[in-house]
Amino acid sequence: MSGRIDVHQHMVHERYAHWLRSHGVHAPGGRPLPSWSPHEALEFMDRQGIATGILSLTTPGAYLDDGADAAYVARESNEFAAGVAKEHPGRFGFFATLTLPDVRAAVIEAAHALDELAADGVMLLANSDGAYLGDPAFDPLMAALDERAAIAFVHPAQLPGPPVEGIPPFAADFLLDTTRAAFSLVKHDVPRRFPRIRFILSHAGGFVPYAAHRLAVTVLNDTGRDPNQVLEDLAGFYFDTALSSSPAALPSLLAFAKPGHVLYGSDWPFAPELAVAYFNTWATDEAINHGNARALFKERFRA
Repeated sequence: MSGRIDVHQHMVHERYAHWLRSHGVHAPGGRPLPSWSPHEALEFMDRQGIATGILSLTTPGAYLDDGADAAYVARESNEFAAGVAKEHPGRFGFFATLTLPDVRAAVIEAAHALDELAADGVMLLANSDGAYLGDPAFDPLMAALDERAAIAFVHPAQLPGPPVEGIPPFAADFLLDTTRAAFSLVKHDVPRRFPRIRFILSHAGGFVPYAAHRLAVTVLNDTGRDPNQVLEDLAGFYFDTALSSSPAALPSLLAFAKPGHVLYGSDWPFAPELAVAYFNTWATDEAINHGNARALFKERFRA
């Protein structure tokens, strides 16, 4: 199939939605929980020329309050996603949900999802209960992912601070959260210490392409590292185009990212289809739409 491969497509299965609402979460990231089913997803995908959607949960993932439910919610969601992918071969894959900041449980669930359920990778929130990716406490999980040459899809979460009245988190805070995670990952040398992990940054990397040199100089001031090395690490992430393939954002991303590192993303169903169709106006490059993803997800798309 030559249709789009969507690496940023969410699922909101019924039991997960019920669990969120039971914890008072009705609008994660400032967007009301949308209706979702595999059937609705397939209809959307057919209308938007998407051949394959890689499903993932969004913020807050599986960890709420004291995290007592996290292992159960993650396992249930991953088993559900694996079932959807098996029932619709070629149309769906999934990024497994983990349990950060509970690192031990996250390592166990990553191994189960990647080794037993054939997950396409894992979804990691940019920050988990205020701890950002790159935090040395997360190194055991990074080691497990590196051992498996895993793909890690980095999705923003609620910033560790109160939201600003009138500015929903998805509008601006999400971009900052992803930028903070990218900065922390590089500052703590994660891409070089765990080089087999392929990180995908949501929403064109937030502010990373625009602010990369500023970030690099900051790392230089903090650690003394060569800013060119820092820029190489930042450009070495993969980036999706969810809500970002505009004539303003896309040229900056393509000028910064390494060749082959830009992937199509829709952000549906949290991004309404009208918004997806709007950004699809500029999503015409075949490499971005499917070629780069085929190269990254070799096991899924091997002939």
